[in-house]
Amino acid sequence: MTPPKDIPDRSGLSRSVSNSLNLSTSPNFSFHSPPSSFRAPPHRGSFPDTARSGSVSAAPPTHSKTLKPFDTKDIKVLLLENVNATGVDILKEQGYQVEALKSSLPEDQLIEKIRDVQVIGIRSKTKLTARVLQEAKNLIVIGCFCIGTNQVDLQFAAQQGIAVFNSPFSNSRSVAELVIGEIIALARQLTDRSMELHNGTWNKVSKGCWEIRGKTLGIVGYGHIGSQLSVLAESMGMSVIYYDIINMMALGIARQVASLDELLDQADFVSLHVPELPETKNLIGKKELDKMKNGSYLLNNARGSVVDIPALIEAMKEGRLAGAALDVFPHEPAGNGDYFTNDLNPWTQDLRNLKNLILTPHIGGSTEEAQSAIGVEVAQALARYVNEGSTLGAVNMPEVNLRSLTLEEPNAVRVVYIHKNVPGVLGQVNRILENHNVEKQMTDSKGDVAYLMADIADVKEAELKDLNQGLEALSSRIRTRVLY
Repeated sequence: MTPPKDIPDRSGLSRSVSNSLNLSTSPNFSFHSPPSSFRAPPHRGSFPDTARSGSVSAAPPTHSKTLKPFDTKDIKVLLLENVNATGVDILKEQGYQVEALKSSLPEDQLIEKIRDVQVIGIRSKTKLTARVLQEAKNLIVIGCFCIGTNQVDLQFAAQQGIAVFNSPFSNSRSVAELVIGEIIALARQLTDRSMELHNGTWNKVSKGCWEIRGKTLGIVGYGHIGSQLSVLAESMGMSVIYYDIINMMALGIARQVASLDELLDQADFVSLHVPELPETKNLIGKKELDKMKNGSYLLNNARGSVVDIPALIEAMKEGRLAGAALDVFPHEPAGNGDYFTNDLNPWTQDLRNLKNLILTPHIGGSTEEAQSAIGVEVAQALARYVNEGSTLGAVNMPEVNLRSLTLEEPNAVRVVYIHKNVPGVLGQVNRILENHNVEKQMTDSKGDVAYLMADIADVKEAELKDLNQGLEALSSRIRTRVLY
């Protein structure tokens, strides 16, 4: 297979998108959509928490003390897959050494690159497996500039003391708008008519073409994207029903149904918005497709493993489905180019030959607004973690945060101690800190990993080494960071 290549922008224009409606795309804006539905916390549902609602804290105030790590003079950052310039600029403004590449890297090249960096930023193509992370001896944090984190071995990262951050809702609006566009395009067979006319064929027909007003949209997964889609669809005259593994408050006059089967039986359009989990693999297979209404439509903008695509191909060939839209696939190319072939997935050619099927290359969140907001949100989270040790928003670590140290505390030191979640650690740490005044301290655990952060006063620079070495020598240690 030839290596991935970038497809050039033939417009020749570089332009910025203005926000004429003055709508905030900043992650500092408070989002009030319902909680995470299929991403429910473990105590509320069977799937783990992979997204959160709420606002992201703003950058620390200007009077905060700037901290630096005791044992690392320069922070090196590697950004892959063309991370948005907003994120790159934020990290450069911190004074970090930033290398930004447009594509992902093969595993062997990635291993060589990752050995030397403290921070790595990726999107969906780069796979940070245990083999890769094992070599990342200096790495302290990973930023996923996207919603999903399934491309990272989260448990192994936590065991190595590497925090992982993502952007759980910054592209929600972009995905919801894409789905609305797909629904209209499928109902009117727009892609078929457009391709026919591109080939010189005039085919003006109305049979099998519908208005979406009065039709029923079934949403599977009523989280940030599903709930926004619900509002947009209802405003266009659609009736909305949704299925979720927990009880969710409906927006507008949408209605929750008790089971997936009930939704499939009633919906004219079925749109999927669930994470990639063992429980969601082939969530829509032959059995589910058989339960859908004849002449209905299926849209998947979630994860490629959620739909059994050979079963979908068969349902469309038999005419039981009137159309479908797929933005995600079980295996996707690592870069742009002519790679959507049977070499990637054995059924690709059969899929490409179907009528009224919209195929897009995982562009749900690919808008200028979404990528800008994601860049800001994740880059700020990375900077807060590097500079202050805050784990607010981390997906694989306990969420621990202390108020910023100020310029009025010139000799204060922040200790971050990531350790195995075993008895007696707090006492051992405090014995090391006992010669200093502990101004504030917080600790929390998540599974086998615990995170302790403490601010101690009146520490002389000569004492930093002993402090660091004392914590490093504890048997419970996973990672120590001393910021001063």
